[in-house]
Amino acid sequence: MKVVILIIYFAVMIGIGLYCRKNATDVNGFVLGGRSVGPWLTAFAYGTSYFSAVVFVGYAGQFGWRYGIAATWAGIGNALIGSLLAWVILGRRTRIMTQHLDSATMPQFFGQRYNSRPLKIVASVIIFIFLIPYTASLYNGLSRLFGMAFNIDYSICIVLMAVLTAIYVIAGGYMATAINDFIQGIIMLFGIVTVIGAVLKANGGFLAALDGLGQITDETVSTTPGIFASFFGPDPLNLLFVVILTSLGTWGLPQMVQKFYAITDENAIQKGTIISTFFALVVAGGCYFLGGFGRLFSDQVDVVANGYDSVIPTMLQNLSPMLIALVVILVLSASMSTLSSLVIASSSTLTIDFLKDNFVKDMSEKKQVLTIRVLVVVFIAISAIIALIQYKSAVTFIAQLMGISWGALAGAFLAPFLYSLYWKGTTKISCWVCFIFGSVLMIVDMLMPAVLPEIMRSPINCGSIAMLAGLVIVPVVSLFTPKPDKQLVDETFACYEKDTVVPQKTALGKQ
Repeated sequence: MKVVILIIYFAVMIGIGLYCRKNATDVNGFVLGGRSVGPWLTAFAYGTSYFSAVVFVGYAGQFGWRYGIAATWAGIGNALIGSLLAWVILGRRTRIMTQHLDSATMPQFFGQRYNSRPLKIVASVIIFIFLIPYTASLYNGLSRLFGMAFNIDYSICIVLMAVLTAIYVIAGGYMATAINDFIQGIIMLFGIVTVIGAVLKANGGFLAALDGLGQITDETVSTTPGIFASFFGPDPLNLLFVVILTSLGTWGLPQMVQKFYAITDENAIQKGTIISTFFALVVAGGCYFLGGFGRLFSDQVDVVANGYDSVIPTMLQNLSPMLIALVVILVLSASMSTLSSLVIASSSTLTIDFLKDNFVKDMSEKKQVLTIRVLVVVFIAISAIIALIQYKSAVTFIAQLMGISWGALAGAFLAPFLYSLYWKGTTKISCWVCFIFGSVLMIVDMLMPAVLPEIMRSPINCGSIAMLAGLVIVPVVSLFTPKPDKQLVDETFACYEKDTVVPQKTALGKQ
């Protein structure tokens, strides 16, 4: 029965990819769906790109174990900061300015906004370098769940996921990804609510489970009674860094911001904001809430021997076969949706911002789409190979690279992108400084953490600090560096001043 469900699921994904071929004949259609994607598809595409198997299995298990029920704050932060505020602050302005500048990717935006080809090239290189480990990390978390549910080698799961994702992305581009994301998002919403209900029921209900969590003590963490059932948990400061990285980080991730490029109209932004926030609250809030009860299974989990990735699978192993099948589909959905979003961002960036005009002159529209499709295969193949190497050789550090990837990308891009949308005084040099600071800091954290202050040796903390520092670096450097060309800036910001006729329910007119 479980295998039949998987086959039906995969067939639907491929069918949608083939159906959307007509929308993927040019770069605008393949990368942005023709900038005509409605609120439901955009909101679900945003949410499913946000939350992958790394969050459901890795982060929920790790932070739920470390902080108890207080880990739910990470999910709430994801909904309010990573979704609601991201849509309100970035959504409309991103859609307007990127269309005005005719940019389909984040590096192309920087290149057009500052009239700088080197800035565009360096941004594309940073994305290429740091999206690869993030893409590979998506397969993590699947291995234990797949081994628990099916008696086949995990390698087959990696290959299946890679091949099927490649088929529907290559065939239908962004539109196929958006429609599949919608279906995968429905599965994620239904799945997480069902699984939480089943786990709590198995522990006597919510109040009994919370009471049981309050009885657990771990003197290596805290001597305070009931700390894992408390409001802020045993380590509020490090929990705050988790909230910052996983919430504010989305503002600077190219595969997330790119969703705003494709929104069709104002109505879609307003509806998408509500839908996306609700989705994040249920999925992210649910994941971390579930992980918060992980210590109820401490007699079955050996974190020292098996790592935090073993927490969630252990919590689920005694569920019914049907529920386990649902969990596997849920995690596959989360991983495939994020994978498709990442490979479109990577391949389009490398084609449009790196190869076109720099290495291949006069690249036609048809050749750009073909190159993007070829690179989709390349990126998915590389990520699958890295995941297989990790699985076969028991290398564990790749899973930690998601924190490095998020920290580097958001540390480099968040502040320059945000200020570029709002402030005419943002200078090209401030972008360079932030690019270098964010990416170099995270490389140092990965290779030589001992040279950093103790609080920054964790990729989570270091990435959060890189993002927050960027918000200071860009305005400070801009104030002390040559001002941008006034004509260029005025022409860029002119897009916000265009008159648009709206109904009176939106804005009152002059009488």
